[in-house]
Amino acid sequence: MATILVYEKPGCSSNTRQKQLLRAAGATLDVRNLLTEAWTSARLLEFFAGKPVTDWFNRNAPDIKSGAVNPAAMDADSALNAMLANPLLIRRPLIAAGTFRCSGFDWPALAGQLCLPIPVENTISGNTPDLEACK
Repeated sequence: MATILVYEKPGCSSNTRQKQLLRAAGATLDVRNLLTEAWTSARLLEFFAGKPVTDWFNRNAPDIKSGAVNPAAMDADSALNAMLANPLLIRRPLIAAGTFRCSGFDWPALAGQLCLPIPVENTISGNTPDLEACK
């Protein structure tokens, strides 16, 4: 399996759980800091393809929780500009493997795209834990 590039917020407990699950499924990770990466609009857009603008955002970002940023009122250009100015707004993790790119952590979809086994404990009830919620 190719190495999976994971852009995370260092110290985030959700990102830690996500990385543990990827590694447990046999993935090799190259982990990078989402907040210090030199992003461009075009490069960020690759991770959001096919998703509505509101789904590009980290719903737990302080500026979103406070109402200072309203993703529903933004078009793609204004959303990307806001994220370049404040990377905490970016829904994480950002994941890249080969030509595959995604934002957020939808484990069943991600496991399917990357051909990773889904651990039995996550399939018994038909549910997977919320691996995006900050705890």
